Amino acid sequence: MNPMYYFWVALLAVLLFFPVSNIIWVTSVRRLQRKLDRELTAEELRGQKNRARFISLPLVTLFSWFFNLSISGAAHG
Repeated sequence: MNPMYYFWVALLAVLLFFPVSNIIWVTSVRRLQRKLDRELTAEELRGQKNRARFISLPLVTLFSWFFNLSISGAAHG
């Protein structure tokens, strides 16, 4: 795999990181609010934001890797 492959993997991962992180954060906050039956504190919201970022980083990296692998044709032999 050439350096351009890694460039496209990194670029797609960076572009997907923020929207995916926000989607995970919103769903996580809503789920926790429904579970606790109250509004979350600022500290709890910050913790959920860190958790969402932690989850989204490997998720978008892995997706980007496989997507670019598929697009480049290397996955098909």
